[in-house]
Amino acid sequence: MSHYSRREFLKFGAALPLALQSLDLRAATAAAAKAPPKRIIFICNSLGFYEPNFFPAKRGDIDTSPYLKDLAVREKMTVFQNLFHPGMDTSNHDSEKSFLTGAPSPEATNFTNTISLDQILAREMGGDTRFPFLSFSIYDRGWGCSWNDRGVAIPPMHDERQIFDKLFGEEDLSAKRRQIENDQHVVKCLYRDMAQLEENGGDQTKIESYRTIIAELEAQLKHEEFWLETKKPEVPDTLIEDQEFAFSAKIRNLFELSKLAFQTDSTRVITISLDWIYGAITVPGATGGWHTLSHHGGKADALEKLSRIEVDVMKHLNEFLSELDGIEEEGGSLLDHTTVVIGSNFGDASNHTCNNLPTIVAGGGYQHQAHTVLEKPTPLCNLYLDLLHQHNVDAGSFGSSTKAMELLKS
Repeated sequence: MSHYSRREFLKFGAALPLALQSLDLRAATAAAAKAPPKRIIFICNSLGFYEPNFFPAKRGDIDTSPYLKDLAVREKMTVFQNLFHPGMDTSNHDSEKSFLTGAPSPEATNFTNTISLDQILAREMGGDTRFPFLSFSIYDRGWGCSWNDRGVAIPPMHDERQIFDKLFGEEDLSAKRRQIENDQHVVKCLYRDMAQLEENGGDQTKIESYRTIIAELEAQLKHEEFWLETKKPEVPDTLIEDQEFAFSAKIRNLFELSKLAFQTDSTRVITISLDWIYGAITVPGATGGWHTLSHHGGKADALEKLSRIEVDVMKHLNEFLSELDGIEEEGGSLLDHTTVVIGSNFGDASNHTCNNLPTIVAGGGYQHQAHTVLEKPTPLCNLYLDLLHQHNVDAGSFGSSTKAMELLKS
């Protein structure tokens, strides 16, 4: 937790990680797991993929997809076709806010988001790790894929070096203790403010907000205190720098950090937002604005450059999946115990449509079907509901889900 004032805690406290269940200090008493834990990562390619290059041209045949045919783990993945998020007809780029929530009309001025899927899973899966979840993004926009139970954005981390230091760097224990003591003082002040509100007959909604935020802060502080004396894993610094292809290197580094975080059991829940709206990027074979090129209008030259960017993203994804599959664990590989969800808020970024969303689920030990084409447009949240069930969350619904469809079978 950072050094905040009481006012800042009340303003931004709602954006702190969920704590009530995920930070229950189960690690303090739980015996070491005999089997590898389950992990999950959500990757949102916010400008989508050019549909004719992504989906297989022949039903069930991955070899007929220009983007997927070269993936090394095709037998451990399923591409789903005909999924969509209802209520996104006029959402444009705001639809990314609802990628992991399914909340409709994110472009509305009175929009309030709901809890994202990763945060529900962090409650179930995150309590035994130093970081109950991690949220990454390419650049500093202030929000990404993760939203707490009050619909407030959880700011993602974007600087690879800072992320590496956070995960594996040496901790200044004295400074950390001072920070915790300061934060504990702020919590005491919040208690006093809440008590004064109650004595003066203050608004009950505001009082409940105080109570909820205080509970989350206290749980997070307990979690930080517990892990303070636990040495971080020692791993080699495998991040790369490439001034010519900085964008490509950053995607590679975020995947590399995700792999290391899972491999060291530093976390079990990760989100990555691959978003780039402003400015030009350079990848092997092309330079241009990703956002501009996504509005290709069917022009051959724009599609050629766009495909270079999307092929580069798929190259790093392929490396990530292959490396996870190459790490042996008891009963399988790291990929077998990690559910990797790759998708987008856009089906067609050129026209800002949110139907037929490109969606891949890889790993996780499921009985993969290579290519599943649903017979009619189906809420993506139906798949999300299945993911909750596969991770021991007994939910009757999620977001815009209509039913559990058992699209994933163990």
